[in-house]
Amino acid sequence: MERKVRVVQYGTGKMSVYTMRYVYEKGAEIVGAVDVNPSVIGKDIATVMGGEERGTKITAKEQAEEMLKEVKPDIVIVTTMSLFNDVEDALMLCAKLGINAITTCEEAFYPANSNPELTKKIDELAKQNGCTITGSGYQDIYWGELISAIAGSTHTIKKIKGSSSYNVEDYGIALAKAHGSGLTLEEFDSQIASVDRISDEERQAMIEKGEYLPSYMWNVNGWLCSKLGLTVTSQTQKTIPHTYKEDIYSSTLEMTVKAGDATGMSAVVTTTTAEGITIESECIGKVYSKEDYDKNEWTIQGEPDTTIVVARPATVELTCATIVNRIPDVINGKPGYVSTDKLEELKYRVKPLNEYVK
Repeated sequence: MERKVRVVQYGTGKMSVYTMRYVYEKGAEIVGAVDVNPSVIGKDIATVMGGEERGTKITAKEQAEEMLKEVKPDIVIVTTMSLFNDVEDALMLCAKLGINAITTCEEAFYPANSNPELTKKIDELAKQNGCTITGSGYQDIYWGELISAIAGSTHTIKKIKGSSSYNVEDYGIALAKAHGSGLTLEEFDSQIASVDRISDEERQAMIEKGEYLPSYMWNVNGWLCSKLGLTVTSQTQKTIPHTYKEDIYSSTLEMTVKAGDATGMSAVVTTTTAEGITIESECIGKVYSKEDYDKNEWTIQGEPDTTIVVARPATVELTCATIVNRIPDVINGKPGYVSTDKLEELKYRVKPLNEYVK
């Protein structure tokens, strides 16, 4: 592609500060932006990302379709919510208009195993209109390709075990609430943990209806099984609240989480496969205390055993850099909803993004 890649930013919260800057620094341009916050609508995107004005105003969600038709972007970056149902409107709009889209929505990483009906709906419309829709972010490498690469250097595998922690303060109020941050333990049990105290049949019925609330690792395990060619025989999820001995103030929740209340949660997903390999992955999301820091640790048990630890990863920046580096892969991808295990391996982009577009 000879011209710059044209990008629309859908959602101008904390993540967009990085994605928009990274887009410009990779030789592309932001030609439109969308948000629901009245305090930023109508203002230049520089209000959010900083720096000099770019001549691009933030549009209200209600005028998003009109704006997209006018600016004709090559791709839309959706950085709003964590559940697939919550980004349905944005992704369906892109599919309807034939515009490629990539989202940081964690469930969108591999939605086929948690919300197959909506995945199929978006897939069919995207194929009809010739565009590619996908989900990516931190998990694309640090819970996905990194693990499958290590697996490729292993002779036999019995179990894959992973654990990753992150500060919910970095990702906004929707994510913090989804992790039960600020709830009493009784509230956590009734609103969060009780969702998983159901039978396999009940869970499957909820999945088929698009009503299941997966933790991030639910979709990661599905992605890994797809990437490694494993056949899932069962998958379960358990959520456990995290607490702290002292009060912690959350700027995102705008409240003090009392000592003994839930600062967040740990979600453990266990997947068994017909090939005899078990995947047990855990994500820990909470309001951090002064002792906490991000950590990503995975072990492949087999011949040989291998453990990899990434201490203090800059999770937000890595998420946003992954999204931007993925842009050429999405534009070059086949039409439909295509999870990243079916796209090219993620690469560092040393040249402007348009030079990677076929």
